[in-house]
Amino acid sequence: MPTPPDPAVLYPDVAARGSLAAALRAEAEACLDAVSVTSPDSDPLLHATVTSTLPHREPLRISAWAHERRWSIRGEEPFQGMALIDGRTDTLAEIAGAARAWHDGAPLDDIRRAAPFVHLTGRFEVPDHDPARLTESEWRSMRQEAEELEQGAWQEGYRVLVEAAYAEPALRALYPFTSHWVLRFSTTTRPHLTIVGPCLTANEDGTYGVGRGFISQDLGRFATAHEAVALAVRQLPSGLGPVTLGG
Repeated sequence: MPTPPDPAVLYPDVAARGSLAAALRAEAEACLDAVSVTSPDSDPLLHATVTSTLPHREPLRISAWAHERRWSIRGEEPFQGMALIDGRTDTLAEIAGAARAWHDGAPLDDIRRAAPFVHLTGRFEVPDHDPARLTESEWRSMRQEAEELEQGAWQEGYRVLVEAAYAEPALRALYPFTSHWVLRFSTTTRPHLTIVGPCLTANEDGTYGVGRGFISQDLGRFATAHEAVALAVRQLPSGLGPVTLGG
Protein backbone atom coordinates (compact mmCIF):
# COMPACT_ATOMS: atom_id res chain seq x y z
CA MET A 1 0.00 0.00 0.00
CA PRO A 2 1.42 3.43 -0.91
CA THR A 3 2.49 5.78 1.84
CA PRO A 4 -0.35 8.17 2.69
CA PRO A 5 0.21 11.85 1.99
CA ASP A 6 0.84 14.32 4.76
CA PRO A 7 -2.56 15.11 6.33
CA ALA A 8 -1.84 18.81 5.89
CA VAL A 9 -1.68 18.24 2.12
CA LEU A 10 -4.93 16.26 2.00
CA TYR A 11 -6.72 18.54 4.47
CA PRO A 12 -5.20 22.03 4.14
CA ASP A 13 -8.36 23.68 5.52
CA VAL A 14 -8.19 21.49 8.63
CA ALA A 15 -4.47 22.19 9.01
CA ALA A 16 -5.15 25.92 8.78
CA ARG A 17 -7.49 25.58 11.80
CA GLY A 18 -5.01 23.48 13.72
CA SER A 19 -7.26 20.47 14.34
CA LEU A 20 -10.22 18.53 12.99
CA ALA A 21 -12.24 19.67 16.01
CA ALA A 22 -11.62 23.34 15.20
CA ALA A 23 -12.37 22.82 11.52
CA LEU A 24 -15.62 21.03 12.39
CA ARG A 25 -16.68 23.90 14.63
CA ALA A 26 -15.95 26.36 11.82
CA GLU A 27 -18.05 24.35 9.36
CA ALA A 28 -20.87 23.96 11.88
CA GLU A 29 -21.84 27.64 11.69
CA ALA A 30 -22.47 27.86 15.44
CA CYS A 31 -24.57 24.66 15.66
CA LEU A 32 -21.86 23.10 17.84
CA ASP A 33 -21.51 26.04 20.18
CA ALA A 34 -21.36 24.90 23.81
CA VAL A 35 -20.77 21.29 22.65
CA SER A 36 -17.55 19.51 23.65
CA VAL A 37 -15.61 18.84 20.43
CA THR A 38 -12.01 17.72 20.88
CA SER A 39 -9.09 16.34 18.91
CA PRO A 40 -6.23 14.32 20.40
CA ASP A 41 -2.81 15.95 20.67
CA SER A 42 -1.26 12.92 18.96
CA ASP A 43 -3.28 13.23 15.70
CA PRO A 44 -5.25 16.48 15.71
CA LEU A 45 -5.83 16.68 11.95
CA LEU A 46 -7.27 13.19 11.59
CA HIS A 47 -9.50 12.61 14.60
CA ALA A 48 -12.17 14.31 16.70
CA THR A 49 -14.87 13.35 19.18
CA VAL A 50 -18.20 14.95 20.07
CA THR A 51 -19.78 14.17 23.43
CA SER A 52 -23.42 13.22 24.00
CA THR A 53 -25.81 14.35 26.69
CA LEU A 54 -26.99 10.73 27.00
CA PRO A 55 -24.96 8.48 29.33
CA HIS A 56 -25.74 5.45 27.18
CA ARG A 57 -23.94 6.98 24.17
CA GLU A 58 -20.18 7.11 23.76
CA PRO A 59 -18.71 10.28 22.22
CA LEU A 60 -19.19 10.29 18.45
CA ARG A 61 -15.88 9.44 16.78
CA ILE A 62 -14.93 11.30 13.60
CA SER A 63 -11.94 10.10 11.58
CA ALA A 64 -10.32 11.47 8.44
CA TRP A 65 -9.21 8.99 5.79
CA ALA A 66 -5.49 8.70 5.19
CA HIS A 67 -5.38 8.17 1.41
CA GLU A 68 -8.26 10.32 0.14
CA ARG A 69 -10.21 13.28 1.39
CA ARG A 70 -13.14 11.81 3.27
CA TRP A 71 -14.40 11.43 6.82
CA SER A 72 -16.04 8.56 8.70
CA ILE A 73 -18.15 8.61 11.85
CA ARG A 74 -18.97 5.94 14.41
CA GLY A 75 -21.36 6.24 17.33
CA GLU A 76 -21.33 3.43 19.89
CA GLU A 77 -23.17 2.37 23.00
CA PRO A 78 -20.76 2.04 25.97
CA PHE A 79 -21.70 -1.33 27.49
CA GLN A 80 -20.78 -3.53 24.53
CA GLY A 81 -18.86 -1.03 22.40
CA MET A 82 -21.05 -1.81 19.37
CA ALA A 83 -21.92 0.75 16.70
CA LEU A 84 -25.40 2.23 16.59
CA ILE A 85 -24.57 4.54 13.67
CA ASP A 86 -21.73 4.92 11.22
CA GLY A 87 -21.25 6.57 7.86
CA ARG A 88 -18.85 8.36 5.57
CA THR A 89 -18.93 11.61 3.67
CA ASP A 90 -16.61 13.98 1.82
CA THR A 91 -18.42 17.03 3.23
CA LEU A 92 -17.36 18.11 6.68
CA ALA A 93 -20.43 20.31 7.13
CA GLU A 94 -22.65 17.20 6.92
CA ILE A 95 -20.88 15.75 9.94
CA ALA A 96 -21.79 18.79 12.02
CA GLY A 97 -25.51 18.03 11.70
CA ALA A 98 -25.01 14.40 12.71
CA ALA A 99 -22.75 15.42 15.58
CA ARG A 100 -25.26 17.90 16.95
CA ALA A 101 -28.10 15.38 16.79
CA TRP A 102 -25.96 12.70 18.47
CA HIS A 103 -24.96 15.15 21.19
CA ASP A 104 -28.53 16.29 21.82
CA GLY A 105 -29.81 12.75 22.26
CA ALA A 106 -31.97 12.72 19.13
CA PRO A 107 -33.48 9.31 18.28
CA LEU A 108 -31.37 7.33 15.84
CA ASP A 109 -33.90 7.72 13.03
CA ASP A 110 -33.87 11.48 13.54
CA ILE A 111 -30.08 11.55 13.28
CA ARG A 112 -30.43 9.83 9.92
CA ARG A 113 -32.97 12.43 8.82
CA ALA A 114 -30.74 15.28 9.97
CA ALA A 115 -27.74 13.84 8.10
CA PRO A 116 -28.68 11.47 5.25
CA PHE A 117 -25.15 10.07 4.95
CA VAL A 118 -25.59 8.41 8.35
CA HIS A 119 -26.05 4.64 8.24
CA LEU A 120 -28.10 2.97 10.97
CA THR A 121 -26.60 -0.39 11.89
CA GLY A 122 -29.95 -1.87 12.93
CA ARG A 123 -29.08 -1.95 16.61
CA PHE A 124 -31.33 -0.01 18.93
CA GLU A 125 -30.46 1.62 22.23
CA VAL A 126 -30.91 -0.39 25.43
CA PRO A 127 -30.11 2.05 28.25
CA ASP A 128 -30.94 -0.46 31.01
CA HIS A 129 -28.77 -3.21 29.45
CA ASP A 130 -31.63 -5.69 29.46
CA PRO A 131 -29.99 -8.85 28.02
CA ALA A 132 -33.09 -9.96 26.14
CA ARG A 133 -33.31 -6.59 24.40
CA LEU A 134 -29.56 -6.58 23.67
CA THR A 135 -29.99 -10.01 22.08
CA GLU A 136 -32.92 -8.78 20.00
CA SER A 137 -30.92 -5.72 18.95
CA GLU A 138 -27.97 -7.85 17.85
CA TRP A 139 -30.18 -10.15 15.80
CA ARG A 140 -31.73 -7.15 14.09
CA SER A 141 -28.33 -5.75 13.22
CA MET A 142 -27.08 -9.10 11.95
CA ARG A 143 -30.12 -9.57 9.70
CA GLN A 144 -29.80 -6.05 8.33
CA GLU A 145 -26.09 -6.55 7.66
CA ALA A 146 -26.85 -9.74 5.74
CA GLU A 147 -29.45 -7.91 3.64
CA GLU A 148 -27.00 -5.10 2.87
CA LEU A 149 -24.20 -7.33 1.56
CA GLU A 150 -23.33 -7.06 -2.11
CA GLN A 151 -25.18 -9.52 -4.31
CA GLY A 152 -23.49 -12.84 -4.97
CA ALA A 153 -23.86 -16.57 -4.38
CA TRP A 154 -22.05 -16.57 -1.04
CA GLN A 155 -23.81 -13.43 0.16
CA GLU A 156 -27.23 -14.88 -0.62
CA GLY A 157 -26.32 -18.12 1.13
CA TYR A 158 -25.21 -16.22 4.19
CA ARG A 159 -28.46 -14.21 4.23
CA VAL A 160 -30.49 -17.42 3.99
CA LEU A 161 -28.45 -18.97 6.81
CA VAL A 162 -29.00 -15.99 9.13
CA GLU A 163 -32.72 -15.99 8.43
CA ALA A 164 -32.99 -19.75 8.97
CA ALA A 165 -31.19 -19.46 12.31
CA TYR A 166 -33.37 -16.54 13.37
CA ALA A 167 -36.51 -18.51 12.50
CA GLU A 168 -35.51 -21.24 14.97
CA PRO A 169 -36.68 -20.26 18.50
CA ALA A 170 -33.87 -22.14 20.25
CA LEU A 171 -31.22 -20.16 18.34
CA ARG A 172 -33.12 -16.88 18.31
CA ALA A 173 -33.08 -17.00 22.12
CA LEU A 174 -29.26 -17.00 22.08
CA TYR A 175 -27.00 -14.00 21.50
CA PRO A 176 -25.64 -14.17 17.92
CA PHE A 177 -22.22 -13.11 16.70
CA THR A 178 -19.88 -13.87 13.81
CA SER A 179 -16.20 -14.64 13.44
CA HIS A 180 -14.92 -14.60 9.85
CA TRP A 181 -18.58 -14.70 8.73
CA VAL A 182 -19.16 -17.90 10.69
CA LEU A 183 -22.40 -17.71 12.66
CA ARG A 184 -21.97 -18.47 16.36
CA PHE A 185 -24.00 -18.21 19.55
CA SER A 186 -23.50 -17.19 23.16
CA THR A 187 -25.43 -17.47 26.43
CA THR A 188 -24.13 -14.04 27.47
CA THR A 189 -24.01 -10.68 25.71
CA ARG A 190 -20.86 -8.81 24.88
CA PRO A 191 -18.42 -7.72 26.14
CA HIS A 192 -17.69 -11.23 27.50
CA LEU A 193 -19.25 -13.94 25.37
CA THR A 194 -19.93 -17.48 26.58
CA ILE A 195 -19.91 -19.57 23.42
CA VAL A 196 -22.40 -22.41 23.15
CA GLY A 197 -23.34 -24.88 20.42
CA PRO A 198 -21.76 -25.44 17.02
CA CYS A 199 -20.74 -22.99 14.30
CA LEU A 200 -22.73 -22.46 11.09
CA THR A 201 -21.15 -21.60 7.75
CA ALA A 202 -22.48 -20.65 4.31
CA ASN A 203 -20.13 -22.04 1.66
CA GLU A 204 -19.36 -20.59 -1.76
CA ASP A 205 -20.66 -23.76 -3.45
CA GLY A 206 -24.12 -23.21 -1.97
CA THR A 207 -23.81 -25.76 0.81
CA TYR A 208 -23.99 -25.10 4.55
CA GLY A 209 -21.56 -26.42 7.13
CA VAL A 210 -21.83 -27.23 10.82
CA GLY A 211 -18.74 -27.60 12.93
CA ARG A 212 -17.38 -27.66 16.45
CA GLY A 213 -14.86 -24.96 15.55
CA PHE A 214 -15.20 -21.88 13.37
CA ILE A 215 -12.70 -23.18 10.79
CA SER A 216 -14.15 -26.70 10.63
CA GLN A 217 -17.33 -28.29 9.35
CA ASP A 218 -16.73 -31.62 11.01
CA LEU A 219 -20.38 -32.15 11.97
CA GLY A 220 -21.58 -32.11 8.39
CA ARG A 221 -22.30 -30.22 5.17
CA PHE A 222 -25.86 -29.83 3.96
CA ALA A 223 -27.71 -28.74 0.85
CA THR A 224 -30.01 -26.39 2.74
CA ALA A 225 -29.68 -23.93 5.58
CA HIS A 226 -32.70 -25.54 7.26
CA GLU A 227 -30.84 -28.87 7.57
CA ALA A 228 -27.75 -27.19 8.99
CA VAL A 229 -29.77 -25.20 11.51
CA ALA A 230 -31.71 -28.30 12.57
CA LEU A 231 -28.47 -30.10 13.39
CA ALA A 232 -27.15 -27.08 15.27
CA VAL A 233 -30.26 -27.09 17.45
CA ARG A 234 -29.81 -30.79 18.21
CA GLN A 235 -26.23 -30.09 19.27
CA LEU A 236 -27.23 -27.48 21.85
CA PRO A 237 -26.82 -28.54 25.48
CA SER A 238 -30.02 -29.03 27.44
CA GLY A 239 -31.21 -26.70 30.15
CA LEU A 240 -30.05 -23.41 28.63
CA GLY A 241 -31.60 -20.46 30.43
CA PRO A 242 -32.18 -16.91 29.21
CA VAL A 243 -29.22 -14.90 27.96
CA THR A 244 -27.46 -12.97 30.71
CA LEU A 245 -25.19 -9.94 30.68
CA GLY A 246 -21.57 -10.57 29.76
CA GLY A 247 -20.23 -7.61 31.70
